[in-house]
Amino acid sequence: MSEPMDASFLGILSPYYADFHQFLERNNLTITNALITLSAVFVVSRIVKYRQGLQTVSHLPGLRVPFWPLGLPGVLIPTCWWNPGAYFTWTWRESLYKRFGHDTISIVPFVGGPAGLYTANLDIARQVVVGGHKTSFIKPESMSRVLLLWGMNLVASDGEVWRRHRRVMGPAFNNDLYRLVWKESLSTYKEMLAGEGWESKKEVEIPILQKFTFKYALLIIGKCGFGFDFNWFSPPKAADGKMSVLESLRVVADTYMIPVFMPKWVLKLPFKRIQESNEAHEQLMHFMKTQVSERKAEIRSQAESVDNRHDAFTMLVKANEEEGKFKLDDQELIGNVFIMLFAGHETTAHTLAATLGFLSVNEDIQEEIYEQVISVVGHDRDPEFDDYSKLDKVLAGFYEALRLFPAGYLLIREAYEDTVLHVPKPVGEEGTTTIPIPKGTQVVIDMIGAQLNPRYFDKPEEFRPSRWYGLATDSEAFSAFSIGPRACIGRKFATVESVCFLSMLLRDFKVQPILRPGETKQQWGNRVLDAKIVITLGMADVPVRFVRRT
Repeated sequence: MSEPMDASFLGILSPYYADFHQFLERNNLTITNALITLSAVFVVSRIVKYRQGLQTVSHLPGLRVPFWPLGLPGVLIPTCWWNPGAYFTWTWRESLYKRFGHDTISIVPFVGGPAGLYTANLDIARQVVVGGHKTSFIKPESMSRVLLLWGMNLVASDGEVWRRHRRVMGPAFNNDLYRLVWKESLSTYKEMLAGEGWESKKEVEIPILQKFTFKYALLIIGKCGFGFDFNWFSPPKAADGKMSVLESLRVVADTYMIPVFMPKWVLKLPFKRIQESNEAHEQLMHFMKTQVSERKAEIRSQAESVDNRHDAFTMLVKANEEEGKFKLDDQELIGNVFIMLFAGHETTAHTLAATLGFLSVNEDIQEEIYEQVISVVGHDRDPEFDDYSKLDKVLAGFYEALRLFPAGYLLIREAYEDTVLHVPKPVGEEGTTTIPIPKGTQVVIDMIGAQLNPRYFDKPEEFRPSRWYGLATDSEAFSAFSIGPRACIGRKFATVESVCFLSMLLRDFKVQPILRPGETKQQWGNRVLDAKIVITLGMADVPVRFVRRT
């Protein structure tokens, strides 16, 4: 049936094809001229835009590339010699700023995207992120999309909205919470040993350390962030066959980017990973809305049980109920809990793996930290929260791993008005250079570059925890948690959890790298100690061996 119809249809059109070919022959020169003209207009427009871009950045030296690294299509193209891509600050970390002799550079695209600045200088970070009482920079709305899946929150907000969120969030992070974190970290570590059968083993090989650090950090968030009764043995399915809250937390953490970037129609496709992600998000959102309602009712009824609960979620709801006109709505409460605790879960899990990875190939440093654990805690008793401030070498190991793999690797700000930046001159030169910054210009704080900046660190590429020995636990001298009022509110939550875990593990086991045949520790380090970037920057899979101390 279809073939005769097609033949007939083509027969009807054939005279028009002949006319069209004649038209092309008569007007070939005209069409060619039009294409040449359009190409010339495009090239001239790009030249004009490029020259404007150079003026925008005051001709500051830097990269001249086709596309802005964080915009389309540049962000989708892998890092290569002609395209920086999204992760060039890691890939080119050892050469980027040396190439231009300055820790602040410009990026001017000549095909698409805005001109802007990248900087590894913390003085500039303070100008655009902190800004004193007033700053001329805000977070670009496009860059906050990934942070708003669960609702407006402290990390995504700016200005008065940020101050309102900070006012409510602050009281939830206190010593009652940190004591709970220490207690649950200790019990979860013991559950891990029992659950994995490591209590009686002299040696344990772990091909991917993150498998355990992620589960550990997720359980701590469940217990201390939400007040849930989780343990290492919790089944992945609830009694009614639905996904449990713990499993929902894990799946949401693993598939967070799917609902953020995928079109809505993709979310309806019958692929297992997508459907699992949908179920986890729906289950968790329903559960959290129910929890908000129940805890509000408890607090309003002045139930005695509320006074005995110190998890972040309960204290956040309680603080919010006391705020009056500054009160957050239910969606904002949920947004804050998720952004704080999911970010903390991923950051802590990756940094614990990184810390143990570095210690496995630096035996002398590992032994030095072990000796402090023994001197403070001894061999027999459990460490207590009051020991936290005395275990500064354990904390220093965690800090140094986070410095070399800063989870929040980019801070992006955009000028909402014409302003200026005072750019410090290169190392060895005194003073600053004042650069005008037009409205709409983006300034990107490269935290990888800042943590490797020789302006701040001697031999910055080396793992050297002694940089942080004796440092106050809340000192702003350590900047990998960001700086100023906008520094990570969950910093002490993460460090208390990590110091407790590392102290117990290093007291019980020596950590060694699992080497391939003929491989040296240095080669292992070059292969393993590399970045893995999703929302935050973490480390590639870490294979280690735990050998029980005698």
